[in-house]
Amino acid sequence: MKYRQRTFYTAKQKSEIWDRWQRGESMSSIGRGFDRASSSIYPLLARTDGIRPPDRVRSRLALTLADREEISRGLIASQSLLSIARKLKRPASTISREGRRNGGAKLYRAALSDAAAWDWAHRPRFSRLNGNAYLSRAIFTKLTR
Repeated sequence: MKYRQRTFYTAKQKSEIWDRWQRGESMSSIGRGFDRASSSIYPLLARTDGIRPPDRVRSRLALTLADREEISRGLIASQSLLSIARKLKRPASTISREGRRNGGAKLYRAALSDAAAWDWAHRPRFSRLNGNAYLSRAIFTKLTR
């Protein structure tokens, strides 16, 4: 039995798909534009009920890549967690958890830790209409009026 190859889109392609969808193009025409079937477009749009998701941004409270670089340098130089925390003006427990979560003092790498944090922060978020039947009905009634 032959399985279909999974279709992955780059961020630029996803943006183009959303732009074309907002202009009112059908999934078939969008798929033809990418030389793919419309069935590969549908999951991308269905995940958020056809509403373009907002661009991802980091919290101002999250550790930055520069912070993680400083942690990495401190751990390699065998500095105490408290001294690294003071330098970054963060609690020592934050530095400790960050180090433990990403391989400990010997294996900690700032770029890998930053990428992992970005991935962990990405959780599926669903539309409010998705799980709220009352709200969905109310909006449907108002739209039909």
